[in-house]
Amino acid sequence: MASERRSETRAAHHAASTPGGEAPWGALEMTVPTDRDHASVVALVECALVEVTHEAVGAVFVSRQIGRATRTQYVAADDVGEQFQKRHFDNRLGWHETTVPRQTVRDELITQLTRSASTTAERSGEEAASEPDTFVVKPVRELRTP
Repeated sequence: MASERRSETRAAHHAASTPGGEAPWGALEMTVPTDRDHASVVALVECALVEVTHEAVGAVFVSRQIGRATRTQYVAADDVGEQFQKRHFDNRLGWHETTVPRQTVRDELITQLTRSASTTAERSGEEAASEPDTFVVKPVRELRTP
């Protein structure tokens, strides 16, 4: 409870102190495939993990394939950013939650964000979905939960 209040206070402070009132994590968003180079994707992931650790926000990766959608959310499980709660939703299988270390989250996000359009199509065995996969950092209160 106390750590949640601290995170909310920090988030409000950062949002208020950012020019234009925009939260510092507000620009952490991208679609996949992307034209960013590997180093840029790694930097984006590192920045997202810092914000998820220090703010009341979560990182969300949504993958869309024909007839199927999955959503993976990462939320800090401790104040030091070493453990994350991973919430995975598959519209066929439902929700699954687990706790994973930071390195696992980092590796998963980098892998997901560096996929090409052909990788997505090959994985599903069909043509790529009409909507691209997306990655975004958003307030915890806006995350969908079971």
